[in-house]
Amino acid sequence: MAYWLLKTEPETFSWDDQVKHGAKGEPWTGVRNFIARGNLKAMKKGEHALFYHTGEEKQVVGIVEVIRESYRDPTDEKGVFVAVDVKAVKPFAKPVTLAAVKADARLKAMSLAKHPRLSVQPVTAQEWKIVCALGGVKD
Repeated sequence: MAYWLLKTEPETFSWDDQVKHGAKGEPWTGVRNFIARGNLKAMKKGEHALFYHTGEEKQVVGIVEVIRESYRDPTDEKGVFVAVDVKAVKPFAKPVTLAAVKADARLKAMSLAKHPRLSVQPVTAQEWKIVCALGGVKD
């Protein structure tokens, strides 16, 4: 199973918004970067992603599950980009900040530490375990 990180502006779409959608989940739309598009295309149903608030917060706040694999993004009029559907799995007991990720030597190679602007990122199994442990979550 692969792991991922999805970034969102909390004032546009937050963890609380994701949770409100329940088991039916919500489309992850609006991604307009080709590397991120490739990551969305690689996501498989049942895989998990870290839910990351950007902007002022810059922190991982929860875990989502991919419930529908990539399809044409309905917000993209040109039909170039894709979306996936995700549902909330669990919140982090303690959010994990970008500063905490960058300060942890075990996470120095993590995409979030090296490429913090990329909106959809792969996460290794080891990075996943470390970030979840820092957030007080057993996954």
